[in-house]
Amino acid sequence: MAKPSLAIVGATGAVGSVMIELIDERADIWGEIKLLASKRSAGKKLKVRGQELTVEEISPEAFVGIDVAVFDVPDEISKEWAPIAASKGVVVVDNSAAFRMDKDVPLVVPEVNDDQINNRPKGIIANPNCTTMSMIVALGALHKKYKVNELVVASYQAASGAGKPGVDALHEQISKIAGKNLGSNAKDVANEVGDHSPFPRPLALNVIPWAGSLKEDGFTSEELKVKNESRKILGLPNLKVTATCVRVPVVTTHSLAVHATFDNKVDVKEAREILRNAPGVEVLDDPENLIFPTPADVVGTDPTWVGRLRQDPSAPNTLDFFICGDNLRKGAALNTLQIAEHYVASLS
Repeated sequence: MAKPSLAIVGATGAVGSVMIELIDERADIWGEIKLLASKRSAGKKLKVRGQELTVEEISPEAFVGIDVAVFDVPDEISKEWAPIAASKGVVVVDNSAAFRMDKDVPLVVPEVNDDQINNRPKGIIANPNCTTMSMIVALGALHKKYKVNELVVASYQAASGAGKPGVDALHEQISKIAGKNLGSNAKDVANEVGDHSPFPRPLALNVIPWAGSLKEDGFTSEELKVKNESRKILGLPNLKVTATCVRVPVVTTHSLAVHATFDNKVDVKEAREILRNAPGVEVLDDPENLIFPTPADVVGTDPTWVGRLRQDPSAPNTLDFFICGDNLRKGAALNTLQIAEHYVASLS
């Protein structure tokens, strides 16, 4: 049986570049690989699995003969081109927000709900937001045992969550204040960095309690993604979720502090072992020796990293923990690729 063909749409972007790295690292299950991007990027040459490939401009004809297409492009591009690809018989795995809450598009994290991969009336499978992704693999493992019913989450999101402009802005701000004695007044930082776009406040030497755009009831789009996507992935439409999303001066890797309440009593030692044995999860949890995950420890790795597991003795059905996950790998490219790999495996 011939190996399936794969198209990477948005191959020259930040997530597309990580996708290519992952294809080089993982099992060689793909036959032809086609790189697609905008007209501006067409003609560029990229190496995939040691072979130099030329990036082609996205077009309806580009999807002919393709089995699977992974999309790492802005929402509006996915909205236009994913249905076109699907109409050619291509299974589309989309990393944008365009289809995540579409009732006819499964929202999949293979470690949690891979049974949904073949339930795709529109031929499209959606990849969750990177913030939700950082939490849901570990939470899904705990949910199987204890049955989650409420989440209170604070995220600490890296600059790369705002794309290349976010990373560039953070580096530029840091360079402007490097070596300068700015005193104790935070306004001095704001005056020094000047334009802090794409963030509403300076990110260097600061935290910003805002990620995304303003939505109903004072919540941001990122906060609502955590709520709505967690509900859909876990199959719990009435799950109580409250999130506060904070941007922090970290280049890559999102972190979350999670307070989870379950239907059943939680034993912390047992929960720690559940997480140790869960696929896609690594536990770093030795408070006596100050061992816990931080972005600097886990950036560039694939798992979700969990630590600071603890419980208020007065609330035996709860668990508090801290999570870190690389938002460009598992938070975007890796999960997209895993969905595609699981789909291919389901064919055999």
